[in-house]
Amino acid sequence: MEFNRLLQIRRIFAQPEALELPRGREIVERWPDADVVPVENHWNIPELHGDETNVPRWSRIKTEALVLGVKKSLTVKPNGRSADFIAPSTANGCAMACAYCYVPRHKGYSNPVTVFANINQIAAALERHATRQGIKLEPNQCDPELWVYDIGENSDCSVDALISDNVEDLVGLFRELPTAKLSFATKYVNRDILNWDHGGHTRIRFSLMPAHLAKSIDVRTSPVAERIAAINDFVDAGYEVHVNFSPVVVTETWLDDWRELLQQLDAALTPAAKAQLAAEVIFLTHNEGLHKVNLGWHPQAEKVLWRPDLQEAKTSSNGFSNVRYRSGTKGRYVRQLTALIEEITPYCRVRYAF
Repeated sequence: MEFNRLLQIRRIFAQPEALELPRGREIVERWPDADVVPVENHWNIPELHGDETNVPRWSRIKTEALVLGVKKSLTVKPNGRSADFIAPSTANGCAMACAYCYVPRHKGYSNPVTVFANINQIAAALERHATRQGIKLEPNQCDPELWVYDIGENSDCSVDALISDNVEDLVGLFRELPTAKLSFATKYVNRDILNWDHGGHTRIRFSLMPAHLAKSIDVRTSPVAERIAAINDFVDAGYEVHVNFSPVVVTETWLDDWRELLQQLDAALTPAAKAQLAAEVIFLTHNEGLHKVNLGWHPQAEKVLWRPDLQEAKTSSNGFSNVRYRSGTKGRYVRQLTALIEEITPYCRVRYAF
């Protein structure tokens, strides 16, 4: 049922070289009734990307369009927050439509899923990198023993796993790497993942926020209560499961809302889940261009996301005009929320907060 709601693929825009690869052919076979449209570049498709007239059709495009491409850059980037390293993407874009998502800032408006068919090249690059790293000699907040690679920077891997075997292939790869583990954040509960053979080298991070807020800005995602309920099941299946309190959106009632969420989390988790829990706390960063797009697509969301009375402009490292909570007050917000976490869920280690 969820698969049908998120993905009703009618057109597959494909680079010819992607169709020549086994993974590309497998994906096309999953949707035999879809029209296959050849494209030269998976980044520049006028029907999908960079056209403001697409805004009213945003969710429909996400549901009905899929892009097949070949990943050219196989660079592994250093990180140090969510993970030690960011892996080359096996997919880009998402079938979900969170109103604050940063990926459309780069890709353009509707941002449907692009799957990269050259999974063997991506996996080989990761294996070489992890082998060169060798043993992790000093513990850090990413992990005390293993190098952590985030494989989902530009997509939601739980949804990607509905489309292809790319994510499961990487889980299998890291199962065999003695010095590394993979990690990804998700807002979608894909229970098929419970049956994968991961060898304890996969960390799943369920993103959480107050449920009433999620209904308006976490568009097309699994309900927050379902995400919380899934944590115990994934821990029972041997996964390491953390939570992302992200994005934290400041409203008139935000601390009361987070108190309620933390109480729900505390009541739901088993002792085993609590014993291994850790969190990342990430306050909202919004974007001026996305704000303007949202006014044409989802203006209700902007009432809480765009708050000039609380935010200040910041130009990102790649030149985007972003806004974030003012430096003079954001530190106080962080302290207030981390104190609340310590009060209600003292077993939940905060890996980092910003």
